[in-house]
Amino acid sequence: MLRVRGADRSIDTTLIMGVVNASPESFSDAGRYTTLQSRLDLAASLVQEGADIIDVGGESAITGVPELDAAEEIERVVPIVEWIRAKHPDVLVSVDTYKPPVVEAVLRAGADIINDVSGLRHPEIAGMCSQAGAALVLMHTAAPPKVRMQDPDLYVDVAAQVRDFLVAKTEEAIGLGLVPESLILDPGPDFAKTPHQTLALLREFDLVRALGRPVLLALSRKDFLGAITHRSPRARGAATDAAIAHFAATPGSIVRVHDVAAAVDVIATVEALVGRREIPVDYVLPDEIRHEPRTT
Repeated sequence: MLRVRGADRSIDTTLIMGVVNASPESFSDAGRYTTLQSRLDLAASLVQEGADIIDVGGESAITGVPELDAAEEIERVVPIVEWIRAKHPDVLVSVDTYKPPVVEAVLRAGADIINDVSGLRHPEIAGMCSQAGAALVLMHTAAPPKVRMQDPDLYVDVAAQVRDFLVAKTEEAIGLGLVPESLILDPGPDFAKTPHQTLALLREFDLVRALGRPVLLALSRKDFLGAITHRSPRARGAATDAAIAHFAATPGSIVRVHDVAAAVDVIATVEALVGRREIPVDYVLPDEIRHEPRTT
């Protein structure tokens, strides 16, 4: 169950969070969406494809570059939040940020979820979400934002240490007024983790799932998939789909993806195979989708 803006939503499937990068420095989109209109068009297409949540980010998590000024981040994301809220009121709007001024601005604009990739380095964000009735993503990381940490000796037991971190941050957020039902946990694949550590963490995913909150899995185009496939970000689609399929067999997660249409199909297929979706006994596949149309 996830409580957002006073309403409870049962997560009895795998929800899909589509990504709108309003950051020209994005590691995966590489400046493809450089105007406000292009970003709004992308958001509209993700909703049409079946996204349950749209996650808007004004600052890329790419490391080794200076932190973006909060005013510029607000300028990038608030118009998108306002537009989605007005045009698609049934879709949840998430904003990927860790800066209190940005949080204040986007909550006022109608954001439902704050996706904090800093590991709650600014604890007042939990109180701000509580006051607004918004949900909060608590993500594990051992490094400050914009700092790349790749230390193969950093963890003794990465999955257990991630779990313990999330337990501590959950207690901190609840102590600041946020109700447990408004918390989403994120184990932070690739954040302050080598590909080997991320893989070890995801193999022990049940340790995080056992905490009883919805889990955000930001798997799309990640470095650990590049390490497995030796492909660049936009060529990691098949690997992303395989990772989604692996976790979609059990409900209660949110997958953060760039290709919403593919994720919709992957989740539907997995759920049908494990018996959570059915094909009606009398269903016959229509001719228009049995065959590809002939070309002349």
